[in-house]
Amino acid sequence: MIKLLLQKGLSGLLTLLGVTVVVFFLFNVLGDPAQMMVDQNASQAQIAKIQQKYGFDLPTYQQFLYFLNDLSPLSIHSNQMGDFSYYSQNKYGGYMLNLGYVTLVLKQPYLRTSYQRQGKRVSDIIAETLPNTFILALSSISIAIVFGMIFGVLAGYFKGTFLDSSLLFLSTLGMSVPSFFSAILFSWIFGHLLGDLTGLNMTGSLYEMDDFGEDQHLQLKNLLLPAIVLGIRPIAVIVQLVRSGIIDVLQQEYIKTAYAKGLTSFQVVYRHAIKNTLNPVITAVSGWFASMLAGTVFIEYIFGWRGLGKEIVNALNTLDIPVVMGAVLVIASLFVIINLIVDFLYIYIDPKAKPF
Repeated sequence: MIKLLLQKGLSGLLTLLGVTVVVFFLFNVLGDPAQMMVDQNASQAQIAKIQQKYGFDLPTYQQFLYFLNDLSPLSIHSNQMGDFSYYSQNKYGGYMLNLGYVTLVLKQPYLRTSYQRQGKRVSDIIAETLPNTFILALSSISIAIVFGMIFGVLAGYFKGTFLDSSLLFLSTLGMSVPSFFSAILFSWIFGHLLGDLTGLNMTGSLYEMDDFGEDQHLQLKNLLLPAIVLGIRPIAVIVQLVRSGIIDVLQQEYIKTAYAKGLTSFQVVYRHAIKNTLNPVITAVSGWFASMLAGTVFIEYIFGWRGLGKEIVNALNTLDIPVVMGAVLVIASLFVIINLIVDFLYIYIDPKAKPF
């Protein structure tokens, strides 16, 4: 188990390193970051001052090494105030050990500061928006699991019937329709046309300001439409996987033995068939959940949901590159963590999956 953990951990770190390299060099060639941070009337002296403050005047490879140093939980910083990597408690925080010429720091990864929000830390921006995205993704995947399992079992058990054909048609339709189109359609129908009947809004986030702009109130109803829309495609995938698994399992000899022992159809499906269809479902669910954290951009933007996806769109519109880079790295880290969890879930569900 320890060997497997080390192997998966090393693989995850190499993946994150690759993502970091791509993200840094991709956004590093988009233009002059200093120019992005000021208006068009800024003087060359102002631009030069910003370049020096943020290290934009350094060679690209040196900027990248500083970037890795900021991301590393254990980092080394200069004690010279003129150096870009000079350690400041307000900037990096953490626990420091002064070694004379340099300072060794144990800290959380530093994602730098926003270009457009008066130096606000990117980690603070992500911390404010990621929970809303996580709640949306978790709600959506929960809806997908419940309805996908129910519809998949029904389609598999009643194979070849009108119910099976109808569920297959709906699942195929669900996979074919783009999420942004479904979002616009659901928002217009249930939030506008039927708004008086449903009580739902076309747009809205988890917390909304009151009419006086003094306090925020929890609005769970705003979660319903984006969660359903985001869950449509994973529902369709789970239905297909569960249906195929149920059809295959019900043809096995041990199922016939279970019937011979006097078990009812519900007991056979619940105790034997469903458990043996979980592996592909776990793979699909983990992949979809991870992708939901990254793929809620259009859903959040259309429904006005204040999450990480909407924050990425706003950052791209304002060329707030550190926010985009930080969000991408956080999402990549979540992908790696979720995949590690899934690998160990396989071992728990199916001991034969152990590599030793």
